[in-house]
Amino acid sequence: MARIYANENFPLPTVEVLRELGHDVLTTLESGKAGQAISDEDVLTYADDTERVLVTLNRKHFIRLHIDGRKHHGIIACTFDANFNALAHRIHAALEAQSELSGQLVRINRPA
Repeated sequence: MARIYANENFPLPTVEVLRELGHDVLTTLESGKAGQAISDEDVLTYADDTERVLVTLNRKHFIRLHIDGRKHHGIIACTFDANFNALAHRIHAALEAQSELSGQLVRINRPA
């Protein structure tokens, strides 16, 4: 299963389901970095330094960092979905479909 770093804006109910599915998920709060206005660049660096895939709802900024060539262990950029369980299962399926996430950008979109 994947080692994941959940960005500060990522919904805790989705984190909890991902954990139930067997993923090792560290939240920004648990890392002691919540409420500090840490830059997106530093968030991505922390995830990379701890060898975790970053999962975020902040798609625009992290997709830009990926395009700019920033080193990372993977970025999962999600659209918001109030069905937190379904979001977690889409992330889980995407993780299982990827053999290697390092340096990869995965987009998880809410179904229409």
